[in-house]
Amino acid sequence: MKRIVSIVSALLSVFTAYAGTNILVGKHCSTDGSTLCTYSADSYYLYGELTHYPKAQHSKYEKIDIYGWDTHGYQGKVEQVPFTNDVLGNMNEHQVCITESTWGGRPELVDTSGVLDYGNLITLTLQRCKTATDAIQIMTDLVNEYGYRSSGETFTIADPNELWIMEMIGKGPDIKGAVWVAMRLPDDCVSAHANHSRITTFPLNDRANCRYSKDVISFAREKGYFEGKNKEFSFSDAYDPMSFSARRFCDARVWSVFTKLSPQMAKYQDYILGKSDERLPLWIKPEKKISLKELKNLMRDHFEGTPLAIDSGVGSEPFGASYRYAPREWEVDGTKYFNENPIAGPHNAFSFIAQMRSWLPNMVGGVLWYGVDDATFTVYIPIYIATTEVPECFRKGNGSLLEFSWTSAYWVFNWVANLTYSRYEYMSKDVLKIQDELERKFEDNLEVVEEAAKSLYTKSPDFAARFLTEYSQNQSYITMERWKKLGEFLMVKYCDGNIKRERGGVFIDNGWGVPAGISSPGYSDWFYKQIIETTGDKYKLPK
Repeated sequence: MKRIVSIVSALLSVFTAYAGTNILVGKHCSTDGSTLCTYSADSYYLYGELTHYPKAQHSKYEKIDIYGWDTHGYQGKVEQVPFTNDVLGNMNEHQVCITESTWGGRPELVDTSGVLDYGNLITLTLQRCKTATDAIQIMTDLVNEYGYRSSGETFTIADPNELWIMEMIGKGPDIKGAVWVAMRLPDDCVSAHANHSRITTFPLNDRANCRYSKDVISFAREKGYFEGKNKEFSFSDAYDPMSFSARRFCDARVWSVFTKLSPQMAKYQDYILGKSDERLPLWIKPEKKISLKELKNLMRDHFEGTPLAIDSGVGSEPFGASYRYAPREWEVDGTKYFNENPIAGPHNAFSFIAQMRSWLPNMVGGVLWYGVDDATFTVYIPIYIATTEVPECFRKGNGSLLEFSWTSAYWVFNWVANLTYSRYEYMSKDVLKIQDELERKFEDNLEVVEEAAKSLYTKSPDFAARFLTEYSQNQSYITMERWKKLGEFLMVKYCDGNIKRERGGVFIDNGWGVPAGISSPGYSDWFYKQIIETTGDKYKLPK
């Protein structure tokens, strides 16, 4: 009898079809030679969990039931392979990491009869692949055999030596397979994608750096999406035509990253603002090598230093907030308006930086620097792919979107972030101070921890795995306890809109348990002026 094994998509909360930002860093432009990639899962319907699939052997006739990543409905069966890799979140035991951003594209190309959507495709591939190019082959073979159900996607596919960007879209109802193109990121370059197709023209005869489906151009011709010479073919223009939202809500995030890495990218401001059609390059050479810390900060971007910055004006509320609550688009008196869409904000369910290093054993070299909720105020905790037991605070089943848990990182970080939103300008400084202390400690300890892990690895990989599991769990626990204390501190210090005096995190009293001075800073001058402009003399004190 055939054994049926289920992959229930809701259990692996590492993907979203709503929004997400991906940054890719080649090994020759990272400060330590790592390949690096980032991912943010942006959806109010996602819960911050980290899922672990242990490696396993399977019987000859085993099949997998496939359920929709977003719909959760049954979609079909897939043949299992004899052996599957250990997978932690978006990275497997061979340091292969796959992430995505959804762009939709032409709606008529969605095949609702396909068995595999983007989430199933990533999971199955991570369980089967050993390298990035291996992953590309597996992904395209799977959609050819079982059909591709999702709309257009950009995938980041990374291993310790190289990174690829692959874009894929289906062929329409009841047509198996997909059209796709994959390009290798030069080792000295940085790329990014954020919910809009990024690959335009591509080399047709350079398999080492570019691969594509044999019908990617001919299919576009058949559908009337493209006319012209093959060398002029643009994947993005054919399958994900430009729009206002593609520029302002999607490519703007890429542009903001690029401007912080190369001043030359400022010239593309007119493209983002709709004044020019000169598109962003797929990748750039940064001015200097990029550190892990700098990459974390890029994931906390709110368009600072650009005309799109959102930390001032009436929209920033009384205290200079760098966020806007949903919805992104709104209407007043029949006129439609919009908010900017930065990388970081309340829309982040979770995010991470994946670090892969070719000179270390896989279980030591692969790290997910994992954080939940708003990237602005999260702490990226090192979770090694050797981890055999997910830390409690990230464990599936510990709370949910409808159930608060004091041992869930998602809820504790949401609690602190939502406290901070109430008096952003003041409270954010206290939060970022502790965030920096924790993340700096993690990075400072990295060399010692990994030397110990390597030493254990030479004796027994199991010893190393146990050590790294305990380390990842301990750092998660320490962070959780510190963040709870931080929340308590913020409640006391900023209670009722006032500020109590403290020194080094210790509140100052008058010797009798009473605060030694409470300040009431009120609001900023510009906010008071807004009140005057809208109310006139209503609140003017008489002389």
